[in-house]
Amino acid sequence: MANLLERITVDPAVCHGKPVVRGLRYPVETLLELLSSGMSIEQILADYEDLQREDVLAVLAYAARLSRVKRTDILAA
Repeated sequence: MANLLERITVDPAVCHGKPVVRGLRYPVETLLELLSSGMSIEQILADYEDLQREDVLAVLAYAARLSRVKRTDILAA
């Protein structure tokens, strides 16, 4: 997983400092939205030819790492 996470970069000069894939202007959040909308990895790769399969897997690994929490508290609405 560590090798995959190296593909995710953060640079204040790129996409306002949002995490992106390999310094390209593909924010992690955009690719997660595409996946959650039902697009397959193959469909994303067909639409964005400069991305690689490992890039999409890196996005998923990054999201999994961010979701690791020790505890969640329910906030009152």
